[in-house]
Amino acid sequence: MKEYFQFVSRNTNYRQETIAGFTTFLSMAYILVVNPIILSQSGMDQGAVFTATALSAIIGSLLIGVLANYPIGIAPSMGLNSFFTFSVCIGMNIPWQTALTGVFVSGILFVILSLLKIREKIINIIPKDLKHAIAAGIGFFIAFIGLKNGGLIVANEATFVSIGDLKSVTTLLTIFCFVLTIILLVRGVKGAIFYGMVVSTIIGMVFGIIETPKSIIGAVPSLTPTFGEVFLHLDQIFTPDMLAVIFTFLFVAFFDTAGALIAIASQAGLVKNNEIPNAGRALLADASSTVFGAVLGTSTTASMIESSSGIAAGGRTGFTSIVISACFAISLLFFPLLSVVTAGVTAPALIIVGALMAMEVKQIDWHQLEIAIPAFITILMMPLTYSVATGIALGFILYPILNIALGRGRKIHPIMYGLCVAFICYFIYLV
Repeated sequence: MKEYFQFVSRNTNYRQETIAGFTTFLSMAYILVVNPIILSQSGMDQGAVFTATALSAIIGSLLIGVLANYPIGIAPSMGLNSFFTFSVCIGMNIPWQTALTGVFVSGILFVILSLLKIREKIINIIPKDLKHAIAAGIGFFIAFIGLKNGGLIVANEATFVSIGDLKSVTTLLTIFCFVLTIILLVRGVKGAIFYGMVVSTIIGMVFGIIETPKSIIGAVPSLTPTFGEVFLHLDQIFTPDMLAVIFTFLFVAFFDTAGALIAIASQAGLVKNNEIPNAGRALLADASSTVFGAVLGTSTTASMIESSSGIAAGGRTGFTSIVISACFAISLLFFPLLSVVTAGVTAPALIIVGALMAMEVKQIDWHQLEIAIPAFITILMMPLTYSVATGIALGFILYPILNIALGRGRKIHPIMYGLCVAFICYFIYLV
């Protein structure tokens, strides 16, 4: 087992990997609650979606751990589940069964692109400065999510955002646990983020901030309402609207996953010579998870950015993903306990991990404007648009344009030009 997961070369051990896996699971566990709530608004059965969410996370995390040896958790994407419900089902009035079939088809296309190593090739030809910008941008993005979840920043009609209510008990809990965690972190305590979450949960329950669960074990909801629906509606996807929906699922998921993989691999120190080892296997695992998830009854899955919390806790190999998968399997029985893993509990971890990932900015060549500006826009627009894919898109449009302006167009890989055009078309479609 140690040899298969390369414990020695990656300087890790079972204890470190287990803590990392559990840390990532706690950071991701909210998806088991939030995903069913969002998808149920499209008409899907909430209980069935819960079970499908857990099973897709089990399968995806297991695949990426075993096939690619990456410490990554896979689960339904938060951005794409919202697109599924509010844009496709409600906005376009498309039945959830048909929309889910669109997810299934996009997953099949993902698998084909992964087997042909097209996705891997695209990721590896991305200039190293943009890779660092993507990693840093995701750091700012998840820190922004953490600040929002912890109540430290709130919406404001006049200024868009402003500081939250610092007298709120939830916000005070976030601040206390943030300070506690960074103290543990700077003192070199391994698993500091995990311990911070545990302390946050206990304090929250003691002071009544977090509701103590009334039961421990609950029945696993049936998959019957959603399982296999995709096979009954394949004839309904050949319409202009559905083809556009499938393209959007494919496009956004492609670059969300690429962004997460680049960021996580960079954070874990796995990037070698501007290439990500086993990227093809990781992408294949991600794509296969989407196919399985659609059959079970959930929207597009993706490599979760929250995996960075486990890496910060010491996760370096696929054994971390095995632990994540096992935790999701156990969660099927212990669903009532997941109510204690609130957004406020994970907020300090996301802020800290965001800070750690933002350190990637030091790797960017800020002395050359044709590099600095696309990198800056990539970083800035991820949190401001609440979308990893949008930040990547804008950076990929600017980078080749500025290099052409300097007469360096021949140094840019042809695929980058293709992506530039594709992203421009993407924005035209959105408008």
